[in-house]
Amino acid sequence: MKHFIQAHKTKMIVAGLVVVLLVSLAAGYVQYRLAQPFMTAEKIAAVRAEVAAQNEGVLSIPSPLAVFSPASSGDRNVYFGDLHVHSSLSFDSYIFGNRWGLEDAYRFARGAAMKNPGGEIMQLTQPLDFVAITDHAEGFAFPSLCSQPASKLSDTENDFCKALENPSASLFLRLRESGERRPMKRIDTRNEPQQIEYENDTWAYVVAMADKHNEPGKFTTFPAYEYSPPLPKSGKHHRNVIFKNGNVPKHAISGYDAAETPDLWRGLHQRCQAPCEVLTIPHNPNKTWGLAFSGVTIDGRAYTPEDWALREKMEPLVEMFQIKGASECAYGINSTDEECGFEQFLPRCQSSDEILCIQPTAMARDGLKQGLLLQRDLGFNPLDFGMIGSTDTHNANAGDAEEWDYRGAAANFSTPARTRLLGGRADRGRRALERNPGGLAAVWAEENSREAIFAAMQRKEVYATSGTRIALRFFGGFNNMQPALKSTNPVREADRLGVPMGAHMPAGQTAKPQFFVWAMRDPSATALDKVQMVKSWVEGDTTRELVFDIACAEGRVPDAEGRCPTLRADIDMVSCAPEAGRGANELKTIWQDDGYQPDEKAFYYIRVLQVESCRWSMFDAIRSGLSHPAGMPRRTAERAWSSPIFVGGTKH
Repeated sequence: MKHFIQAHKTKMIVAGLVVVLLVSLAAGYVQYRLAQPFMTAEKIAAVRAEVAAQNEGVLSIPSPLAVFSPASSGDRNVYFGDLHVHSSLSFDSYIFGNRWGLEDAYRFARGAAMKNPGGEIMQLTQPLDFVAITDHAEGFAFPSLCSQPASKLSDTENDFCKALENPSASLFLRLRESGERRPMKRIDTRNEPQQIEYENDTWAYVVAMADKHNEPGKFTTFPAYEYSPPLPKSGKHHRNVIFKNGNVPKHAISGYDAAETPDLWRGLHQRCQAPCEVLTIPHNPNKTWGLAFSGVTIDGRAYTPEDWALREKMEPLVEMFQIKGASECAYGINSTDEECGFEQFLPRCQSSDEILCIQPTAMARDGLKQGLLLQRDLGFNPLDFGMIGSTDTHNANAGDAEEWDYRGAAANFSTPARTRLLGGRADRGRRALERNPGGLAAVWAEENSREAIFAAMQRKEVYATSGTRIALRFFGGFNNMQPALKSTNPVREADRLGVPMGAHMPAGQTAKPQFFVWAMRDPSATALDKVQMVKSWVEGDTTRELVFDIACAEGRVPDAEGRCPTLRADIDMVSCAPEAGRGANELKTIWQDDGYQPDEKAFYYIRVLQVESCRWSMFDAIRSGLSHPAGMPRRTAERAWSSPIFVGGTKH
């Protein structure tokens, strides 16, 4: 019996050792696989061969347009730009394989062509008028740090710099872990003062390059960066920090210095004194897990009245459209507006404690509604923001928001077309399909200069587009706006009779508000389908909303419910050529709110829809010869969203 027990013990020990050995081998293999570079020379060659085989010639694409620099105008010109762009100075852009730097990004914005790592050509149909390159300030140390001799760096710093050149899954996991850790810590805290000096060197270079490429009257650049504090599961509670000119603080306040957004605002308010001027622009409210307009910080602290006042002062705009979806509204969350389903990146949450989904305080329209309610508690509206679009590209291809030219936004991880359609390592399948080319910021300014465009952003006379270049005017007032329709200068007359987008109309009026709207098509895109008015107002302790079609192309007239019949144009799905002659070149109208009640607190904004055209995924299906993925739309209706006009509110 003893021999049997001893033999059994021996077998168990051997079995245990075998298990330990197998586990160790498996763990070692996993670590080996995680440490392998994502891209090798062989993989890059295969991608480039596939790109070379793509059929670009069959696609129907617009002809390039020359640079247009209108003369200064007291009636204001529209200028299109991108205020959210990443070059290779952003560590994530760099590890994605992008090697195009600041100067390349500026040249691209002015019309130069460049190739992504797969060899796909990227080029704007029409150059931008203005741009801000917003690289992550949290990575500003790396360019200087990693250019130092290895002997000057710690082992931690050396290891990290080596990993940047050959990124692997192991590096991504490490960055993801550090990107969710609070508070943020620099890569090697033992050498923090030196790392801060490296950060300052990069920031000085960023400012110098913006100054170098700024050309008043022709092309405007703003010194800028992105503030990117950590949020679980790749959430975004980030801000783009835009300076008016080269008079900036020595240090770019990052997530290392400001744990929460109010800390950022306070730091900027203290350090950016005249002639320094600055504003912050939040992006991706849809990915904030509900924090965007909740009045609660990342660490769960409730906003104070002072925080709200600082937010109103520092943050006049919200980036509500970019590659990671539309943040206008979400169907089924405080809204039954069918257009809220446009380019949704995430599903709606089913409970208040969920993340990876859209919460009721995450979308721009909900934020504007929250501002109406805060007006009662604070005596002012801290969320009376204007709206812009931008790209958030990580390819340095500023403003490249056209569907046909979309090459993804993550360099090696979004090329060739097959990867974008079927999903690669970075996007995990359908998530790649749920992205879009991003949008543009449009401003009404007297001239193309830092002073004029920055002033337009501060007064919120700006609007967002999904990448198209619709020209959109919007004025509101309690006067009769009809003379504007008949005037030889409608804009000047509407400006005299009312206020432009982004402004407040006076409270306490008994007349019904009237609105003048004038939308003109993008000459390189499909014509206009319709103009919609979105209204929200306070009723008791809650808010309500209504959406009206107020001007429709091809003689369609809104019905009793305020809706026009659907316009369905054909598209050649072999080339993506749209049906000719459909839609309107311009839509101009006056709309009166007959439902307005005196002393009502409300906001109104305009949404303009184009006739449908091919979505980027259809262009990729054609150029690659692959079937279009089932369940995803082949068509899209490009659009523009004005900044709101507010009624009955009070500025702080």
